[in-house]
Amino acid sequence: MNQATLQQCHANALTAAGRVRLPLRSRVWRGQAGEFTGGGTGSSMDFQDHRAYSPGDDPRHINWQAYARTGSYTMKLFREEVRPVVDLILDASESMFFDATKAARTAELFYLIAESSQAAGASLALHAVRGDATLALDPATLRSHQWLETARALPASDSAKAPDLTRLPLRGNAIRVFLSDLLFAADPEPILRHLGQRHGSVVILAPYLEIEAHPAWSGNYEFIDPERNSHHPHRIEPATLRRYQNAYVNHFALWKQHARRHQAAFARIPAEDDLTTVLFREAVPAGALEATR
Repeated sequence: MNQATLQQCHANALTAAGRVRLPLRSRVWRGQAGEFTGGGTGSSMDFQDHRAYSPGDDPRHINWQAYARTGSYTMKLFREEVRPVVDLILDASESMFFDATKAARTAELFYLIAESSQAAGASLALHAVRGDATLALDPATLRSHQWLETARALPASDSAKAPDLTRLPLRGNAIRVFLSDLLFAADPEPILRHLGQRHGSVVILAPYLEIEAHPAWSGNYEFIDPERNSHHPHRIEPATLRRYQNAYVNHFALWKQHARRHQAAFARIPAEDDLTTVLFREAVPAGALEATR
């Protein structure tokens, strides 16, 4: 994709970000100071409770009015304010970008998660993974649109293999967004288990093309493996097409089943329709995103 296309994807994502966002406010956060309600006590102005004074407590939080009435020191407790943590993981395999429509949808989703996270004041980490190769992306490359070129240049010993997420430095108590079409042969269980470690919340956004889900193949075709750039001639008979369709449906049903088991939000996002429309139709009902208003 050229710079003009990426700029348009960025603009589409910013428009969608005004309507939907990650479900940041529905979580209990622990960590750095920020504007979101945490799971502990802190120094915000949102009063929570009282407790007895203990040596070493900050005297600024002593309830002096209560002391004047009772002669006992009590502490005012306030809700902790924390900064959400978002780890965005981009599957940079060639199947995500071989088709221009799918590549644009992938870029829109990447921009959407990154920009809405930063707008919410979240601590954002960007990662690209391709087979056994991983790379941390600089959030500053979002506006320069250099992230895609960097991600696609990732070397991998075999890019057709499932992304090796165990190499990523995932942070504790984070929302982990895995942006992938999931078109690789792998058991979803260990991938989802790894994404959910250390109190992580998992969101999977899977862009796809309608022609992938419902192809109209018939006769002789030369198929191209985008990962290995290899060509494979096949004759497609009706029985062959049915086997493909059944395998495709079963593949994503398995991902959905395991996602439910791990309490991961899972949404498949078609590439052909308007971004905001499909997010409200697919991602919001799945809990992967929430409406901003």
